[in-house]
Amino acid sequence: MEAVRNLPEDSQIRNSSYFTSGNLEKMKQIMYSYKFNLDTAVFHEGDAADKLYFILSGRVKVTKFSEEGKEYIMSVYHAGDFFGQLDPFHESKHSFTALTMEKCEIGIIQRSDLEILIWQYGDLAIEFMNWMGYMQRLSQSKFRDLIMYGKPGALCSTLIRLSNSYGSVDENGIHISLKLTNSELADYIGSARESVNRMLGDLKKAGVISMNDGTITILNLKYLQSVCKCEQCPKELCRI
Repeated sequence: MEAVRNLPEDSQIRNSSYFTSGNLEKMKQIMYSYKFNLDTAVFHEGDAADKLYFILSGRVKVTKFSEEGKEYIMSVYHAGDFFGQLDPFHESKHSFTALTMEKCEIGIIQRSDLEILIWQYGDLAIEFMNWMGYMQRLSQSKFRDLIMYGKPGALCSTLIRLSNSYGSVDENGIHISLKLTNSELADYIGSARESVNRMLGDLKKAGVISMNDGTITILNLKYLQSVCKCEQCPKELCRI
């Protein structure tokens, strides 16, 4: 167990931006950092939801498993992100499983310590409520993608989210730097790899995307937006 260190600079949008620098520092002061190896569970579905987690380095995926054992990747969090399930019910349990995607250092805040801090600072309480509202909207938007517009809509939405999280604009379009296998993409939308292969092939034939060396470039963003009935959410909400 170690004292929490400062984060490296990072240009991507992180959900800790809902907190002012002063309140973020107060929260860091009550954290203890732990190091996790690759593919290690931070918590399991059904564990007591009595902690808040802050990623100091590395990446964590939050997943849900179906009764058949199919994995759904609900979110991926990076350095500078909070994650975890805290609500007003002290006996609440985690609804998801959090797994490390690489070696991670994570700051952990005990629920009881956070409650004391919130009682002391009213502005932090408001910021924490805003953060919880954001996390709820993020989950709702992803469930909408999975349920409302079928697998093609969910795939198109996932590509848009990937472009907001890992995309850069060049002369060809929006290049997504993160390399994902079709099996990994399938886990984001709860589909079979063969279905993703077919849908990506259709998008490629239609000139909507191009694929090269395991990466995807979006050539026609408006087409993807039309398929998933994009609501033009802000980028901090439309993220993977």
